[in-house]
Amino acid sequence: MGTGSALPVHRVSNAELAETVDTTDEWIVERTGIRFRHIAGPDETTATLAADACKAALTAAGLSAQDIDLIVLATATPDQTFPASATKVQALLGIDDCVAFDVAAVCSGFLYAVQVVDAMLRGGSYKRALVIGAETFSRILDWEDRTTCVLFGDGAGAIVLEAQESDGGADSRGILATKLHADGRHNGLLYVDGGPSTTGTVGKVRMKGREVFRHAVVNLATVMTESLAIAGLDAADVDWVVPHQANARILDATARKLGLPPEKVIVTVDRHANTSAASVPLALDVAVRDGRIKPGQLLVLEAMGGGFTWGAAIVRF
Repeated sequence: MGTGSALPVHRVSNAELAETVDTTDEWIVERTGIRFRHIAGPDETTATLAADACKAALTAAGLSAQDIDLIVLATATPDQTFPASATKVQALLGIDDCVAFDVAAVCSGFLYAVQVVDAMLRGGSYKRALVIGAETFSRILDWEDRTTCVLFGDGAGAIVLEAQESDGGADSRGILATKLHADGRHNGLLYVDGGPSTTGTVGKVRMKGREVFRHAVVNLATVMTESLAIAGLDAADVDWVVPHQANARILDATARKLGLPPEKVIVTVDRHANTSAASVPLALDVAVRDGRIKPGQLLVLEAMGGGFTWGAAIVRF
């Protein structure tokens, strides 16, 4: 029914980053396609960014916060260990009572949240939901590790989903199909080296980039094909791919595997970097607001993140 996004005020270029980190603009662009990222300030948190994205999505949908009875927030960087940051978003929106909880699946979190909310709306107990991806990854970066700190940024994206009667056909608006995966055997390739139950600390992001790249290209192409098959569609039916914005080379390689032209892929990694669970809804909102994505078009949303977790959703906008 509506999309929205929010970014921290402070934008950092590669050149600015190179003043404090052993790197260069050329090195970052060549390997990742990233040119800028937004970094949250002291008064900006995952919950505040999420609430701002929700307000924009509600405005786009022509709804008020009181129309919402379900909030699901995907994040790996909550404001607190508990309670769920979704409850803070609820309070910031002025909602006295609705179901609100977080989903933790890192960069795939938004896709996991979409499937959870889709099932809950179809169950009939809820009418309208805010589905959010929001992160302040800058809080868990090792700023002396140039292989990771240059990759990530902060931000939030949100959508409003509403339950409506439908014949369920491929031309119907809404979520047509979803497919999720997880494989915990690869924990050591992309993880945070801390947690309440282990070190008692938040920890920092650690990643083996080459191995993650290899898994990402294969897994994302496969899950997109799987989700299209569930919907009874194929790649030729797709108007836009809205992917997780991790690395420009992953986006290119995945599109080639599917036989899709690069001009059908929404790319925002150059201006936002990797915003983890926020990247898919953030990219979606950018492309809706600039007019590329139009009502009735078929979208494939996809992401892969630490865990590994990965997934895709087929959406008729």
